[in-house]
Amino acid sequence: MTSERTQSNSSRTDVLILGAGFSGLAAAATISRVGGLDYLILEQGDDVGGTWRENTYPGCACDIPSPLYSFSFRQNPGWRHLFAPQQEILDYLRDTSAELRITERIRFGTTVTGADWDEQDGTWTVEAADGSVFRARFLVSAMGLLHHASYPKLPGLENFQGPVFHSAHWDHSCDLEGKKVAVVGTGASAIQFVPAIVDQTAKLTLFQRTAPWIAPKFNRAFSEEEREEMRRNPIKRWNRRARLFWIHEKRAKGFVSDTSKMGPTKALASGHLKKQISDPALRAKLTPNYEIGCKRLLISSDYYPALVKPHVDVVTAGVGEVRAKSVIDTDGNEYDADVIIFGTGFDAQNSLSRVPIRGRDGVALGSQWASGPEAYLGTTVAGFPNLFLLCGPNTGLGHNSQVFMIEAQARYMKRCIRYAGRRGVIEVRQDAQDRFNQFLQGRLSSTVWQAGGCKSWYQDPVTGRNTLLWPKSTLSYWLRTRFLRRTDYRRSVSTTTTQQSVTAG
Repeated sequence: MTSERTQSNSSRTDVLILGAGFSGLAAAATISRVGGLDYLILEQGDDVGGTWRENTYPGCACDIPSPLYSFSFRQNPGWRHLFAPQQEILDYLRDTSAELRITERIRFGTTVTGADWDEQDGTWTVEAADGSVFRARFLVSAMGLLHHASYPKLPGLENFQGPVFHSAHWDHSCDLEGKKVAVVGTGASAIQFVPAIVDQTAKLTLFQRTAPWIAPKFNRAFSEEEREEMRRNPIKRWNRRARLFWIHEKRAKGFVSDTSKMGPTKALASGHLKKQISDPALRAKLTPNYEIGCKRLLISSDYYPALVKPHVDVVTAGVGEVRAKSVIDTDGNEYDADVIIFGTGFDAQNSLSRVPIRGRDGVALGSQWASGPEAYLGTTVAGFPNLFLLCGPNTGLGHNSQVFMIEAQARYMKRCIRYAGRRGVIEVRQDAQDRFNQFLQGRLSSTVWQAGGCKSWYQDPVTGRNTLLWPKSTLSYWLRTRFLRRTDYRRSVSTTTTQQSVTAG
């Protein structure tokens, strides 16, 4: 129970949002349209952007077309590339935050250390590392999935004498010119930064655990004439966005219900590999041994050409040991190295529970998720009143824009807040959450992610359950979140909370 002194010294608001990336900005923009609600965003960094602020590695870019990987309520007619690079996306988020006057409601440099539900007061108490305390009726976790870098445990790594860093924390002070570079990992980040750095290196050794499926990236620049036309004609902006949405949406069936529909995509990726890699031995190394789509499908037109360069080695044996100036694979082969770069992705399974969030009876979200994260519609959790998760469990996608899902969740959050009403406390029922997750896992069992013959970061490492992806079309999720099923929720009224009114309904 929070002490009276802490309560008197705390800052109060209606809605407290954790994080200022795509999810946090979507939540803020949505709440601002409710009316009568105050909100505050706590952001540990010094700028908006989330993963697009943190990831600055060479070649960093989006793999969803930028007109689609953006907010529907603030479409950008000035995109310069079909697949926007990191800086362009970050600039877009900065401009969006400033234009919607969200920036002035962000407290930067604030690292949240814990959040506790106060049953008596009907509010959340959030503490920060600098000693600040915040109280709010509603808490929104918008911290995202891809922000805690995953590092492999390599024997002897502590003995390496050169620079070691992860792609998510790129060391721009490290000059790679003429260096022998060992890259560990071949995920979405590695296939972008490897082509960007390969010509600087004297030797590049790529340690590949699993070959990814890669389709060609049909990127292009938008001309000034195209950009000007999009500025003048909002109908054309919507048409472009809608066309890109349906191009991607029609791929959902191959992922979630009929893997035979992945045939054209597999033929495209296989042809891409064959066209760009002529050496049979190298092509064999780069050929995946699982169904396409089981792991994240990647896009690149310059990754394979980087690997055929004479100073590049692709090593399929695992890393057995790291020495002072070399890396030894599990077959005993030694590779000299001046620098080690990890392209090993993120700990997405635990990202939402790294900040201790304690609900009823002090139960921590992480302990409740001992068998893997789960929620109701990926947004609300039984035992955690007035808490909303954006990019929550099973809201990720393998085929379309995550921003579409974020907006659907934010609008659903708004409906919950309205239903809570003045001084209201809203909580999803445990039985409703259980039914929903039984449906999810039943649907997921027949998807390519579960039946495609691979293990991936989509799955809980202990139970093997896919806890990250939505097993149907994005349109189906949008339809499910358009209305609040009130019978799935328990609503009560706090007698001590004195906040502003919210229209119920």
